[in-house]
Amino acid sequence: MIQRRHLLATPALALAPPAFAQAYPSRPVRIIVPFPPGNMSDLIARVLTEEMQTRHNVQIVVDNRAGATGAIGVQAVTSAPPDGHTLLLTSNSPVAVNPAVTPNLPFDVLRDLTPMSLIGWTGFLIVVPPDLPANNLAELVALMRANPGRYIAANPGMGTAGHLTTEMFSRLARVPMEQVPYRGSAQALLDLSVGRVHFMIDAMTSAQPQVVGGRVKALAVLAQSRSPILPNVPSMRESGVPEVVDFQSLAWAGLFGPAGTPPAVTLYWNRIFNELLADPAFVRRLATQNVEAAPPGGPERLADILRTDLGRWQQLVREANIRI
Repeated sequence: MIQRRHLLATPALALAPPAFAQAYPSRPVRIIVPFPPGNMSDLIARVLTEEMQTRHNVQIVVDNRAGATGAIGVQAVTSAPPDGHTLLLTSNSPVAVNPAVTPNLPFDVLRDLTPMSLIGWTGFLIVVPPDLPANNLAELVALMRANPGRYIAANPGMGTAGHLTTEMFSRLARVPMEQVPYRGSAQALLDLSVGRVHFMIDAMTSAQPQVVGGRVKALAVLAQSRSPILPNVPSMRESGVPEVVDFQSLAWAGLFGPAGTPPAVTLYWNRIFNELLADPAFVRRLATQNVEAAPPGGPERLADILRTDLGRWQQLVREANIRI
């Protein structure tokens, strides 16, 4: 899993040449989000659409291409003309998790994508139904250990970060869990709220509103310190479960183009995001979606994070013998 220290700034690249900036984009830019509406990537894309129209008079069309744990959306970008008019805005699940667990995908993320900019990240929460008789993580683990096979975990899709993070938690905490995959977080959280499933690790972007609304109960944030978004939720170090006190995970989001995208296009979008990420108003807009803005930095930072994250999930998949 990726940790926050790996996401911090690297030097930003120089501005795109002015002549290119005047010529590009020559038509609306289609940003493919490989999830249904409401996912972190989708929320960021909607904010970006408004910002680009207001600041640069650039029209963006958000195209939600859900399915196959994000592979459908990723493939749509890897097979698109590399002219900068079809881009991918995604979290790490489709590009770092699904490729680690799914053999024979029709693309290679390290070969077929051009990293452009890291945008931000969000934490994960452990959430349960509001009436589950456990009010902290230690009580939950004790309950699961005392009733093996009774409690079922939900995840937002096989091969997602939620799926593998749940698998890692299960192994560390020594609580085997059957996992039920959903197509995204929305239906999974709904079923969790009424007790059809009993456990979920989900990104704050989708889980936090359900916690605030009282529809699910948060027992821990998968980090070493509490989140300012939900300051009353204990960190893993406070969980009372020795096996998981060092467990932490983040979901990050980044912008990619197809392989072969001209360097000037990459520079254009990296410059755009560095301007946005340095603007307190944009940072606040992301915060309202439970996303922490990344510091400005170059596209090589996103490339490094992708390689690191993919390698870590590949190691877990080998150790746990996970296959889709």
